[in-house]
Amino acid sequence: MKIITRQFFLISLFLFFLVCCAAKESQEILRDQYNNESERPNAEQVQRNRRQNEERAGEKISRVLLAAQIPQELALRIRENAADNGGFLSRLDQILKNDDPYLRILVDKNHPLPADYEPDDLIELKYNSYRAGITDTMMLREKAEAALEEMSAAARTAGFTLVVSSAYRSYEYQIGSFERWTARLGLSRAEQVSARPGYSQHQLGLAVDFGSITNNFAETAVGRWVSGNATRFGFSLSYPQGY
Repeated sequence: MKIITRQFFLISLFLFFLVCCAAKESQEILRDQYNNESERPNAEQVQRNRRQNEERAGEKISRVLLAAQIPQELALRIRENAADNGGFLSRLDQILKNDDPYLRILVDKNHPLPADYEPDDLIELKYNSYRAGITDTMMLREKAEAALEEMSAAARTAGFTLVVSSAYRSYEYQIGSFERWTARLGLSRAEQVSARPGYSQHQLGLAVDFGSITNNFAETAVGRWVSGNATRFGFSLSYPQGY
């Protein structure tokens, strides 16, 4: 099973989560804009402020969706939800404050990374609450490793040990991996089980494979726990069944 950290990478899913949480926050933001009764605006001012906030939110949302290359239909749904929740703006600001586009960029079979991209904050996995499934050195970006550790600690509390089978892969590594799969299965089948160089989420340093890296893992008890709890720690399933 492959999951990838949503340190704003698969931003579409994260945006939906923010929308769900935004309604209450929007009320708090409006309340905090005024310090006392004498500063409270009249109805016309409230309406004008709300309209201005919605316009600014719409502009920012459009920029994020464009940068993340979210499909048009999904982007439309996000905009519609955001328009109904003013607190969405403040949460979106948290995303935009991070100027690293590789924490937001979409990488899949249609959206590649530059061949020379390599994260500058890669660290070796620490194996405090999780363990390694291979003997090779594995790395993730620092924030991704911290999220992995937090999730793994929760899994241990639930009676499971997460076994990491793959993490960061360089562009050069993926060349060899894809060539091996192609030689073994043929090009058409290889593209179903492996990514071409530059098209692998592992190059981001944000993706993790667990267990056997097969569909069978999803049917195990630990696989079901990961599927049901990964979003709590900033992860999402990269390729759901039928993708």
